[in-house]
Amino acid sequence: MSKTKGRVTLPSEGNFLEETKEMMDRWGADALRDSDGTKLPEEIKALDASIYTTYFVARGHNEFAEKHMDECQQMYLMSSRVTAADTVVEISFMEGYFDQQVVPDYVHDCKRWWEVMDRTVGQPVDPGQWQVDKERNVVTVSNAAAFHEYTVSFLVFAIWDPTQMYNHITNDWGGKPHEIPFDVRQPASGQYAKDYLVQWLKDNPRTDVVRFTTFFYHFTLVFNHKAKEKFVDWFGYGATVSVKALEEFEEEYGYRLRPEDIVDNGYYNSTFRVPSRHYLDYMDFIQRFVAGKAKELVDLVHEAGREAMMFLGDNWIGTEPYGKYFPEIGLDAVVGSVGGGATLRLISDIPGARYTEGRFLPYFFPDTFYEGNDPCLEARENWLCARRALMRKPVDRIGYGGYLSLAYKFPKFVDYIEEVTDEFREIYEKIGGSKPYCGLKVAILNCWGRLRSWQAFMVAHALWYKQTYSYFGVLEALSGAGVDVTFLSFDEIIESGIPEEVDVIVNAGAAGTAFSGGDRWLEERLVTAVRKFVWNGGGFVGIGEPSAVHGGGRFFQLADVLGVDKELGFSLSTDKYFTKPMENHFLKEDQRSDFDFGESVNNVYALSEDTEIAEFSDGEVHLSAHGYGRGRGVYIAGLPYSHDNTRLLLRGLYYSGGREEEMKRWYGDNPLCEVHAYPEKGHYAVVNNSMEPQTTMVYDGAGKAHEVKLEGSQILWEKM
Repeated sequence: MSKTKGRVTLPSEGNFLEETKEMMDRWGADALRDSDGTKLPEEIKALDASIYTTYFVARGHNEFAEKHMDECQQMYLMSSRVTAADTVVEISFMEGYFDQQVVPDYVHDCKRWWEVMDRTVGQPVDPGQWQVDKERNVVTVSNAAAFHEYTVSFLVFAIWDPTQMYNHITNDWGGKPHEIPFDVRQPASGQYAKDYLVQWLKDNPRTDVVRFTTFFYHFTLVFNHKAKEKFVDWFGYGATVSVKALEEFEEEYGYRLRPEDIVDNGYYNSTFRVPSRHYLDYMDFIQRFVAGKAKELVDLVHEAGREAMMFLGDNWIGTEPYGKYFPEIGLDAVVGSVGGGATLRLISDIPGARYTEGRFLPYFFPDTFYEGNDPCLEARENWLCARRALMRKPVDRIGYGGYLSLAYKFPKFVDYIEEVTDEFREIYEKIGGSKPYCGLKVAILNCWGRLRSWQAFMVAHALWYKQTYSYFGVLEALSGAGVDVTFLSFDEIIESGIPEEVDVIVNAGAAGTAFSGGDRWLEERLVTAVRKFVWNGGGFVGIGEPSAVHGGGRFFQLADVLGVDKELGFSLSTDKYFTKPMENHFLKEDQRSDFDFGESVNNVYALSEDTEIAEFSDGEVHLSAHGYGRGRGVYIAGLPYSHDNTRLLLRGLYYSGGREEEMKRWYGDNPLCEVHAYPEKGHYAVVNNSMEPQTTMVYDGAGKAHEVKLEGSQILWEKM
């Protein structure tokens, strides 16, 4: 039985009453929830627990949706590219898409709302030169330019919710109906959403917390003809598009969006893209609409005496928990899935809600809980990774999802989660509501700024992971580090300057992406503002391809700050003499083995003998520092997340800010261990982030050291 109780939510299901009571005792749970595909029976709801009920606003109402198929949600999709070999070219625009998820919109005028693009010249084709065959789903382009590439940007109706589709396929739900998503911007759907909720609240008197999953628009998730994921963007606004939305946007903003503003050459404005002004306008337009409509529903929940909770996932698009409209919704709570430290902080740092909850892994689904597999491995890794971030800013509650009956069959897993829930409650009791010691104020600079706080990407495609190694590694490392983290956009710097309290700026990512900045670095006011900041004593840490865009004879536009640049082949005739690394350097004092720069960046070279080269191999610089006025620039070629790289980044932050003498305050010299101090509470914690026993020298707030031995994953609490 659990030593303590509370702050834990469990899933349950039918025919599982006694086992549910046992698991509540074992894990100290005080709340129960249903999951996608399960319902809580009355005997479960009668237990001494707060009852969460999953509520789908815009899906799961087929009795309404089937009568209003013209109000289904819509999307713009782009066809495959077809090369014209003659003056006539046919494009089968639905080829490669899953016809159980999307169907072409032939209700609205194709000539007005669709667009055929000549991709070779980047121009739309006159509507008079193409025709649509609605029987075959084919667009025929006449007077085509031979050997030019053509695409069709076309509107579709979404007729199957993608999350329900995924669960349907994963869990083999067979004949269960496909849930049709409808658009609350449409008149009948908007009214239905409110009317149904009013009745639902009356019909579900035992529900204490209405868990909106989420509100109206799903993140962009499109499947191919084999029912496999084709395009996924957890931040994508693609499913918010409709003819009505486009008309209302034009009326409000005074200009008309083109299909290309949404399709974006087939990139669909993914979060990696430097956003266009038109797309930013559209995002703001959607956010205001979603906040207003969501508030209407939340108000209804409050009038019924219940709490309103939002799941940060599925249909979350437009809510933007770090956006300026989010507080207006009036939610009581936000719950989200925790994949590690960064996603934990994404949830725990959210302003504008009374409490936050993290849903930890693994999900109790058959793809993990099957004979021969050990779910403890994923659970332990998930907990230790997220726990670093909990020590900085804990969520108020934790929980799990899926089928409790599956987890129940794995006794070792049940034992381990009992330890986790007790440890979480101990952490929360000791530090909840207090601010930990922070040695530096660090600003992460990119196109998105505060809007995308703690957010890089939320899908696990290997290629995406490699291309965001640097940015994701930074977020994960900082999520549990002893520094105060904020997020800045380029627009904020240009409009308002760099906040005075910022000590160090970090710019990380691949060239041309929204994280690194792309063409934004060609803007004079941005570059000079950052240079001035460093010259006057600030720090700048560039990781991967920081400030990278070719212009003015530079690739790194802040090469003068960093002391390095990347060779593009244009200056091969210029000799590079500066190749000798320093034998000792502050940046590498804690390095226990070879550096891991991940995918790294090739062909980076030092500009002068003033560049302090800390690591040089394969004819290129991977780690360096450079003085710039009273400040410094630090360059790191890549930063996949690891304990060693977390320590490397911390050293880079302190060194760039000229504060290296202050680093050993509330500090452990073993990179596998971290020290977190809570002045308001009068104690500190020494944390072993590994599963093996560790020894570390612990430095207190005055820099005095003593040795501490820790068991695997142990937390040692001490008074200051």
